[in-house]
Amino acid sequence: MSEPLVSLKWERGALVLLDQTRLPDELSYIRCTDYREVGKAIFRLSVRGAPAIGVAAAYAMVLAYQEIEKTVPKGQQKEAFLSAGGELISSRPTAVNLSWAVHEMIRTWDSLPKGNKLEGLTERARAIEEEDKILCSRMADHGADLFKGKKNLRILTHCNTGALATAGIGTAFGVIYRLHERGQIERVYADETRPLLQGARLTGTELMVNHIPCCLISDNMAGWVMKEKHIDAVIVGADRIAANGDAANKVGTYSLAVLCAYHHIPFYITAPFSTFDFSISSGDEIRIEERNPEEVRQIKGVYTAPKDIPVFNPAFDVAPHTLITGIITEKGVLTPPYDVAIKEYERSLH
Repeated sequence: MSEPLVSLKWERGALVLLDQTRLPDELSYIRCTDYREVGKAIFRLSVRGAPAIGVAAAYAMVLAYQEIEKTVPKGQQKEAFLSAGGELISSRPTAVNLSWAVHEMIRTWDSLPKGNKLEGLTERARAIEEEDKILCSRMADHGADLFKGKKNLRILTHCNTGALATAGIGTAFGVIYRLHERGQIERVYADETRPLLQGARLTGTELMVNHIPCCLISDNMAGWVMKEKHIDAVIVGADRIAANGDAANKVGTYSLAVLCAYHHIPFYITAPFSTFDFSISSGDEIRIEERNPEEVRQIKGVYTAPKDIPVFNPAFDVAPHTLITGIITEKGVLTPPYDVAIKEYERSLH
């Protein structure tokens, strides 16, 4: 696969999404001219990763306005715009970047003069995309600096947090990418990430495309790999971080945090400001999305379990702040006590 991996692009008034459900078999793109199409793509994970979902949602709000401007009377346009935003937020409720981007576009709407708002909304969506690229680079620098002077690093990661999950080089994967640039990586161990195999299909692809030494493992091998392969750190992303540092991420993250505590391995979360939900005090308040049982019963249409077996399929779990060594952000690395560090971080954003 020689084409560069780009999760999305705005092209002549439409949002073009790389359909990640088809990777690594094929590079297939979805051209969205309707915000509802973007919502469906977010729900079915054609576009995924908290930052990329946020950028996609910003452009989806531009698509919503393009429709509203043509079909809705002036006095009812704001209500229609809010309704479109609500539809988008419901497509993946756990990822706070989605709601953040929608509300940012609503604030932009309110700040623009009456009349045609299309140019201003488009400019704000583009700015959110460019901002994500800058944030990824800064997080990569801060995260890599944690390992100054260390060579032959063995890093374990989960799910996908690279260019496919963001508009830039990635969150946790961005740190790995920067360490590879600095010649510090010996090997990256990637969890396959059941049930939808984002680690195998997506992170595996990105590691190979970027020529980063790697090894794919199934999720239930992580503990033994920590013991036998002497992992230096586990670095993962997040979809929502509470004010106390509890972090929701792809299901399997909680298990990694517990295993790291037992093996005395640093466990790092990597996320930008838009992933923090300062309005909730702990992870207990994070709504965990449950997905279609068929995702667990089968792989690519082939049943690997009885067709009627009951299934529990949470998309995310929550790593408690007590098990997190540090949270890598665009402003630096937050360390315990997180309630204090996150308050200071929030203040620095204003």
